[in-house]
Amino acid sequence: MKHIYIVRHCQATGQEPDAPLTERGQQQAVQLASFFAETAVDSILSSPFERAYCTVSPLAEKLGLKIVTDERLTERVLTGQNHPNWREMLRQTYDDLDLCYEGGESSRGAMERASSVVREVLESEHTHTVIVSHGNLISLLLKHFDSRIGFPEWESLSNPDVYHLSFAGEQPGIERIWRE
Repeated sequence: MKHIYIVRHCQATGQEPDAPLTERGQQQAVQLASFFAETAVDSILSSPFERAYCTVSPLAEKLGLKIVTDERLTERVLTGQNHPNWREMLRQTYDDLDLCYEGGESSRGAMERASSVVREVLESEHTHTVIVSHGNLISLLLKHFDSRIGFPEWESLSNPDVYHLSFAGEQPGIERIWRE
């Protein structure tokens, strides 16, 4: 049995790659480390974005584990331009997985990118892995394993958030386990 914990980063000051955690986000990161205290985490992967890395730093320190950053865990880029109706544009990408706006990435492309990380974890010797990433990419990763997941689930994500994927075979059990 493999256990993968998909973690959305804590509260941050913005969406830029170098956006730091807020003071509240830093407190949440410490709370997250305590949340995993009784879990036999043996591997930590993170988006290289500062807000993701800093989310899992207290846990890594507590467990004496190295954080491995992976570019495939960066947030999905919807479009290369700012659009006032970006939420509607995003909603449409859950219905049409191949829809790709100029300068952006399709949902299918993002799903493949994120799921390739999970496949590698499943092939590794690790049994309890924490993966830290970003809201849109996480919702698409979950959609990869359960097609019913979509825009409403993305909207309901919190900062932080934690989903437990338990693999006994190809398809995992998926459970939202974060309770603040």
